[in-house]
Amino acid sequence: MIPADLDVAFVWAGLIAFAVLAYVILDGFDLGVGILFAATREEEERDVMTASIAPVWDGNETWLVLGGGGLFAAFPLAYAVVMPALYAPIVVMLLALVFRGVAFEFRWRSQRARGAWDAGFALGSLAAALAQGFALGALVQGVKVENRAFAGGAFDWLTPFSAATALALVVGYALLGATWLIWKTEGALQARMRRIARIAALATLAAIGLVSLATPFLDPAYAERWFGAPQVYYTILVPALAAGAAFALLRALARGRDALPFLAALALFALCFVGLGVSFYPNIVPPDLTIREAAAPRESLAFLLAGALILVPMVLAYTGYAYWTFRGKVDPAESYH
Repeated sequence: MIPADLDVAFVWAGLIAFAVLAYVILDGFDLGVGILFAATREEEERDVMTASIAPVWDGNETWLVLGGGGLFAAFPLAYAVVMPALYAPIVVMLLALVFRGVAFEFRWRSQRARGAWDAGFALGSLAAALAQGFALGALVQGVKVENRAFAGGAFDWLTPFSAATALALVVGYALLGATWLIWKTEGALQARMRRIARIAALATLAAIGLVSLATPFLDPAYAERWFGAPQVYYTILVPALAAGAAFALLRALARGRDALPFLAALALFALCFVGLGVSFYPNIVPPDLTIREAAAPRESLAFLLAGALILVPMVLAYTGYAYWTFRGKVDPAESYH
């Protein structure tokens, strides 16, 4: 039974935000592994790289379905505005995810064309990451809405800011992929990933800094939410904690730790996501479409929430079980078939 005084729209906004964050940090590292295929031409090393994500990568994409489906069901107006605004990057992302999935399976079945499928897996991962970055940048810039419908052009998503965001997400995913492989592998591959992770970490931090500095200038409302009083006394915690995560990441890489670099990179991504929440709130589609305006009727949201309270714990349970079952280093003698 959903309490009558519960603001169900904001609960659903939190659930969708959680699903998107879970997708970004979980599918982000396996997209990063695909991007890093270009870092080695050794077939054995690529086998280990794919084996490290084989048990979990399908499940990671569950959160994308949950986030997209939740947006459609709980905030139909937001879905109707965002989709036409971002048709091109979203279609590219979905096609890239499908193509990289096909390439992932076929590289094990076709020895003669394995090089081509490896290239397809890497290019599909890169294209999906770029498309997500363009979509994110376009959303941060704001979507033009008139009469409760998208009123912009077909290429509003393509701007210098969205291009910078796309590149930032690519290097960020490469960082997640490299730190994941540090955790899951040993030997020469792990040593190479440590070197790549250091470069990717510095590039990611620089990109975060540039995008963060540019964001308040996109809309005066962003600057007010970050720097206006009294909220500035709380929002200052986000960059402070992000600086702490960055320090922990660089220190863990310097000290040769295995798991800590990945966990610190996840924390850095999560804090950047919190920063987006600070900029957006209370809007679900910047600059003007709020959570309440875009929400479905309360009765529909309450009905959907009852199902989500069953579904989300199930997804969390099987995701946690999969990661626990396949914990530890990847055995190079074992491969995915």
